[in-house]
Amino acid sequence: MSGRLVICPTPIGNLEDVTLRVLAALREADVVACEDTRRTRVLLDRYGVSAHTVSYHEHNERARARELVKRMLDGAVVALVSDAGTPLVSDPGFVLVRDCVAAGLAVEVLPGPSAVLSALVASGLPADLPRKRTELERAFSEPDTLVAFESPRRVASSLGVLAELDPERPVAVCRELTKLHEEIVRGTAAELAARYAPAPPKGEIVLVVGGAAAGAPDSGPAVDAVRRLVEAGAKPRPAAAVVAELTGASANALYEALTSVD
Repeated sequence: MSGRLVICPTPIGNLEDVTLRVLAALREADVVACEDTRRTRVLLDRYGVSAHTVSYHEHNERARARELVKRMLDGAVVALVSDAGTPLVSDPGFVLVRDCVAAGLAVEVLPGPSAVLSALVASGLPADLPRKRTELERAFSEPDTLVAFESPRRVASSLGVLAELDPERPVAVCRELTKLHEEIVRGTAAELAARYAPAPPKGEIVLVVGGAAAGAPDSGPAVDAVRRLVEAGAKPRPAAAVVAELTGASANALYEALTSVD
């Protein structure tokens, strides 16, 4: 049987914020992939977790991702942690998750600490998609990945609007996360609009929509500029942020374009 990837959020600052479920997953994993093994070892030692760790960071994530995917295809369970918070949220992990999805491996995401979620709740700002079509079209035109809560009754209509604008836009409909009937459905806007048109999904829905007009990985002066900065010794994420500020491109899109090149 194939193994799986378990995304394990770790405390942002207070070690008591770790969940029992995360600790159980770290104990049961065949290998724990860490952004910094020394930082993770502090957490593991605090709770008496004996685990085999390997490094997984921005400088080795493509090579390490291939290695870990092979282990999972051989049946291993891999837990992924970052130094603090939830992996992939401004931390390494995108390449590994992308490769797992491509290989047909299960990706289990455990709930836990996230500075982004804490900030959103504290901000008092809305996290739902707008209802007016003009505002919805404006939201779908942004170059960054969009994440929003959506009513099950409006999923089909919202995806229908997106399908009219950009039928090939990548979308994930995430339903009942962390619950018994958790389901992640990935596809294009057109495919998912058609899937949910006859009957709306049930339960809590989070809609994740890829950014508009993302450039191809090997094209565009902005991506080339990021690549040159990295070759000169800069770290990929700061380099992408600098080029994005100068060009108006999406920092996330630039980073993903850079790291998607093998």
